[in-house]
Amino acid sequence: MNSVIGAMMAKYHPADLKEREYAVKEVIQEIVLCGLSRAGFFKQAAFYGGTALRVFYGLERFSEDLDFSLAETNLDFDLSKYFPTLRKELAAYGLNMEVSEKKKTRVSAIRSAFLKGGTKEHMLMFYSPDQELMRIASGEMIKIKFEVDVDPPAGANFERKFRLLPSAYDIVLYDMPSLFAGKLHAVVCRAWQNRVKGRDLYDYLFYLSRGASVNMEHLKARLVQSGYWKEKAALKIGDVKEMLRAKFDDVDYEKAKLDVEPFVRDKRELDLWNADFFKQITENLK
Repeated sequence: MNSVIGAMMAKYHPADLKEREYAVKEVIQEIVLCGLSRAGFFKQAAFYGGTALRVFYGLERFSEDLDFSLAETNLDFDLSKYFPTLRKELAAYGLNMEVSEKKKTRVSAIRSAFLKGGTKEHMLMFYSPDQELMRIASGEMIKIKFEVDVDPPAGANFERKFRLLPSAYDIVLYDMPSLFAGKLHAVVCRAWQNRVKGRDLYDYLFYLSRGASVNMEHLKARLVQSGYWKEKAALKIGDVKEMLRAKFDDVDYEKAKLDVEPFVRDKRELDLWNADFFKQITENLK
């Protein structure tokens, strides 16, 4: 195992094969962030979402995707120009992964790309061979998606942070109130249908437990962009609480728990999940 990867893996104590795979993906995610930083990506873009919360604020759940937003709208943004540096960074750690942009089938402000590499090949780079690893199908792939919003809502605030592994690098990300605004928008507006995003609720609890405040300007811009709020109407915290309470009455909590269970280490955290619990703690929103 590469010594740097070994240092990054030292904090993990996976209990089963799935947790071992999560650990590998998290290390690869951080190598991707380093590669994007070296490619100059964060001169135009900022990191946000669940993985940003995990890497920089200690969220204790695995987050599958890397989410980014441009600082300013640029519909001609070329994501692929960062791929050569990213491939080089991955290869420097012995990672044999391909990166490619997803072709759009409809008009969208989201640019998407995927990193793909053989699951068995990479797991054996990170762990000593054993029966579990050797049973992984040869065609199974590790996939990491990253997305960039090229037409971001206004009002977000940013901060610069540093990481020392895999190598010293800097990154621009949404500050905590702006991250929280994005999560509140997801809780209120995401069309869950039959696929309830329990991770949205889990993250919502994380922000509340940290006493995070809300960037109301950015939240309003997101709600206006989604058609949930009129641009000329003032948005107050009471309005946000009312929208959340209505949403919490409509959640299938058993499906929400099933969605988040694979990513949560302490399953007891989910025992309290019901409408009354979420509506009551929402009074702490500020």
